[in-house]
Amino acid sequence: MAIEYLGLSEINGPLVVLEGVENASFEEIVEITAAGGEKKLGRIVELYEDKAVIQVFEGNEGLSLQNTRTRLTGHPMEAPLSPEILGRTFDGIGRPIDGCGAITPEVRVNINGLPLNPVAREYPRNYIRTGISAIDGLTTLIRGQKLPIFSGNGLPHDRLAAQIVRQASLGGKGDEKFAIVFAAMGVKYDVADFFRRTFEESGVSDHVVMYLNLANDPVVERLITPKMALTAAEYLAFEKGMHILVILTDMTSFAEAMREVSSSKGEIPSRKGYPGYLYSELASIYERAGIVKGKEGSVTQIPILTMPNDDITHPIPDLTGYITEGQIVLDRQLNGQAVYPPINVLPSLSRLMKDGIGEGYTREDHQAVANQLFSCYAKVGDARALASVIGEDELSPLDKTYLEFGKAFESRFVGQGEDENRSITDTLSLGWELLRMLPRAELDRIDTKLLDKYYGG
Repeated sequence: MAIEYLGLSEINGPLVVLEGVENASFEEIVEITAAGGEKKLGRIVELYEDKAVIQVFEGNEGLSLQNTRTRLTGHPMEAPLSPEILGRTFDGIGRPIDGCGAITPEVRVNINGLPLNPVAREYPRNYIRTGISAIDGLTTLIRGQKLPIFSGNGLPHDRLAAQIVRQASLGGKGDEKFAIVFAAMGVKYDVADFFRRTFEESGVSDHVVMYLNLANDPVVERLITPKMALTAAEYLAFEKGMHILVILTDMTSFAEAMREVSSSKGEIPSRKGYPGYLYSELASIYERAGIVKGKEGSVTQIPILTMPNDDITHPIPDLTGYITEGQIVLDRQLNGQAVYPPINVLPSLSRLMKDGIGEGYTREDHQAVANQLFSCYAKVGDARALASVIGEDELSPLDKTYLEFGKAFESRFVGQGEDENRSITDTLSLGWELLRMLPRAELDRIDTKLLDKYYGG
């Protein structure tokens, strides 16, 4: 029988303290009834002896020390799940906000997930096509991978995320089921409306599950949103055999919410004021991607984070880079040149790319073309540096050719329209077209047989 407690011993921001608690457990959900009858949810985040520290999701408005009633539910935060969640929109803690009523849950699952035995993991293979050349061609997204996008304030990461949702597919294999789980944390209303409207107008809403935590929603909800989304993704992948792409934006909002709550709890801060457990919290989210042996589905993650002051050494991108398998870096200079998407390919990489491309996956020349484009674009940087010192007119003919290649590469290969959905064949053909601007002798990363086949005379 659930016990109800009357009164609170302390209220501090989103945290309240309850004394005289018996048989409570960490992460347990509690139902709080304010003096006026308003009901709120909270979760226990700390326990000492008979005291419980509770995070209140909807904020502390209306709570009083004397008349607040608190009831322990006896279970952690759970997500109600069924195949009905496809095409639906929920708030940050899983309540429907699309006006279509509650779902009928098939199961209720603990949102904190269970540790996945490393032995049960299957190595990621096959690729997910985004239709974006800079990603598909040079930093290929592999099923079961976690590949973050490092952005900055004012850069078009929202437009890029929406384009990936609209265009993502399993590379033309129509017999496998594919869906997207999209979670937004701390976004403004107009941004949330942009995503919702874009998905509806492009006709992809029926295979997208959305979790939206708005900027004016309680900060504490932001800590729940990614876990709620990943629980839905794991259910669809491992119970329903679907291949799920999870897009989480913006992980910086998640980390800042964690810093705010940590400060309210009086914890000793670590780097830049973030709690010392920032790494383990991020890892607990990112590591929920992968493929399980014996299961048909997979969970692939694209977390998006805005780097404060464009600083890639900031704790959030720094720790994210340790945990994930590469990164896609957006560049402010390219954005200033009206290149969309402004992906800087040199610091971007996908560590699992080599295992999901080539013959049988994409095309035999994929790896060689990617290596050669990286190499040639790096030489463009050298030529530009030299031109800035001695002037473009004094460059050798070869260096001038590299400058032309660099402009064409940025405007035609990296740059593409928001509605332009390129196949992997289109991307590789465009890569060869650009490489033909350079003398054959400069293409030292490609096998002679491939050069004979694709470069031409």
